[in-house]
Amino acid sequence: MASLDFEPLTYEELSPERRPTLAQALVPVLGVIVFLGVGSGLLGMNPHAPLLWSIVLTGLVGYYWMGLSWDELYDGIADSLLMGLQAILILFTIYALIATWVSSGTIPGLMYYGLSILTPEVFLPATAILAAIVAFSIGSSWTTAGTLGVAFIGIGSGLGIPEPMTAGAILSGAYAGDKQSPLSDTTNLAAAVTNTDLYDHIRAMRTGTAIAFGIALVLYALLGLRAGGAIPEGQVAEIQGALVGTYDLSVLVFLPLVVTFGLALYGYPALPSLVAGVFAGVFTTIAVQGAGFTAAWDVFLNGTAPETGTTLVNDLLAAGGVSGSAWTISVVVAALSLGGLLEGMGVLAVLAHYLAERVRSATGLVVSSGASAILVNAFSAQQYMAIVVPGMTLRNLYDEYDLESSDLSRAVEAAGTPTGALFPWHAGGVYMASVFGLQSSLQYAPFYFFAYLSPLVLLVMALTGRATTRKETADSPTAASADD
Repeated sequence: MASLDFEPLTYEELSPERRPTLAQALVPVLGVIVFLGVGSGLLGMNPHAPLLWSIVLTGLVGYYWMGLSWDELYDGIADSLLMGLQAILILFTIYALIATWVSSGTIPGLMYYGLSILTPEVFLPATAILAAIVAFSIGSSWTTAGTLGVAFIGIGSGLGIPEPMTAGAILSGAYAGDKQSPLSDTTNLAAAVTNTDLYDHIRAMRTGTAIAFGIALVLYALLGLRAGGAIPEGQVAEIQGALVGTYDLSVLVFLPLVVTFGLALYGYPALPSLVAGVFAGVFTTIAVQGAGFTAAWDVFLNGTAPETGTTLVNDLLAAGGVSGSAWTISVVVAALSLGGLLEGMGVLAVLAHYLAERVRSATGLVVSSGASAILVNAFSAQQYMAIVVPGMTLRNLYDEYDLESSDLSRAVEAAGTPTGALFPWHAGGVYMASVFGLQSSLQYAPFYFFAYLSPLVLLVMALTGRATTRKETADSPTAASADD
């Protein structure tokens, strides 16, 4: 979804008269922390207003303190929105896809057969594994979460598994599979901005990803044992009866699933694959469920509110369609605008520079790379910037320490790709919470184990010398004095 041609401002590219001081860089950042912490954290407000306050404060700092023009500030916002445009378009499409897949019987069919196969004890680890396989195959964590993930939420609810637990398992699998896929946009982006061969980058991530995901699976297995036996008597049969009584659940209802993932496996990008899935969903709604042409396309726009006779099933299958995406997309646009201001003003470049200045060892460099990715994730609200900014800012330091570029690409992706979905105002966090029917990413955050384990494993590998790889031709004083 990201453009590999995007290049952020680096510290060296900023002219001295335009470069923010450390104080000028810290004021808007601290403002963001205070506004979001107080507004969303303490007062329980939606993130829209705190994001607006942050945008205004950042703009005032840039205009009155740094002397930037309105055009310069606007260009930062526009560049960020352009970089995030495909994510916004995918949000529109996913909302339409979920609604049409409900009306077509695709998601009800997955729920019906999933409830017949899975048990509470194995559901969470099985969900994580299946999500990882699908994300690896198609190279998209977002597509995996917005399609199969929605069905898993319904299956888990039928089995008595809390929705936040299911969401955490889906995300752990989706991001673990995405990180290792050569089709993934973030995987390709991390390799590109660090000048690393794609498959060298994937190999460098393999051990850390396997350890983090393996630990996550153990934790999900333990959670599943706790959840076992929590199903009210007759609940699964009641849900399945409501589903089969409302929808024709023949094998034909899985046509949209086959079309979408077939195109993704063939190599088509996520957006056209999802759009094809919407058309397949509308066609299946008409051909299999017997809806009229106008009614099927009305679902695309306005969503679905099925009447199955069971409140739980009605709630699980309620979908907003394109018109239901307004809340989510407005948060994403505001967050991207804030991130664009911070990047365009040079705030992110200055913070990354000062962090890099404090690096005294190869271990510290890897740890700082991961920390930079998480911080940029938090303040730019998009995982692409979390990879690009530290990747391009710190890559010269890896040359100075005679470290392979794959050490940098691994660090920024291990810390940058999975952690974005933790922040309630981040594009990934807003998207994931929305498609899972949750109010905020804070609900699934305690169960999204891979987001914590991936950077934690990176830290342990750095401290033990497993995250630094000397270049075979290294022969510089800096490298000789660096720690292992």
